[in-house]
Amino acid sequence: MKLSYLKEIILDILFPQFCLICKKEGDIVCKDCLSLIEVSEQQFCPFCETPKIVIGKGKCPLHEKMNLDGLFSATDYKNILIKKLITSFKYNPFLKDLSPHLASLIIAHFLLSENKIIFKQKENTIIVPVPLSAARFRWRGFNQATLLAKELSEFLKASLQVNNLIKIKEAQPQVSLSKEKRRENVQNAFFLRNPQIVKGKRIFLIDDVFTTGATMEECAKVLKIGGAKEVWGVVIARG
Repeated sequence: MKLSYLKEIILDILFPQFCLICKKEGDIVCKDCLSLIEVSEQQFCPFCETPKIVIGKGKCPLHEKMNLDGLFSATDYKNILIKKLITSFKYNPFLKDLSPHLASLIIAHFLLSENKIIFKQKENTIIVPVPLSAARFRWRGFNQATLLAKELSEFLKASLQVNNLIKIKEAQPQVSLSKEKRRENVQNAFFLRNPQIVKGKRIFLIDDVFTTGATMEECAKVLKIGGAKEVWGVVIARG
């Protein structure tokens, strides 16, 4: 018996896990509760305030000039179950073990999506997490987007680039700001260390929640300036 497996058994006996939602013993979130979260089969234009379904493309004609080419969003942040899971993931108690469960929702969305051809074209594809500032990383102890990106990189069998796109500007948390202030807050906040890595590539840009899109659009702009061919956002939920 492998030592790692034996250690896992001992930990399960001494410190059993209970589902965050229903409190049933066994896992940090049980399959029954996870199945209650509705996964979207459709894609919507990221920039329309009233979500507009797009088929075959990632955004509507009104937003063709935006840098982000489209958005894969697994579910709706208004769902009280997903909100609880994401909040527990990125805020106290900082449950890193939720990352494979949350990534599984994104994977389910990929498989159901009418635009699944995008993620099936794996050649010249790179997975890039939205970076955190150094101060935010120290506060949380990890980048939640990086944990999700690692799971998705394994599923897609695509290269993961963690430290090429970096955040160089300390900004306020976006959650408390208006749409306009969010854009200002992240302006010139990101830097691409080595543009050659993304040149001519399709980028899957990973984060947890998409609200106004200010952060992802700014990241996409930097990646496009660096020579990226396409930049697709990928999130657990749309706010």
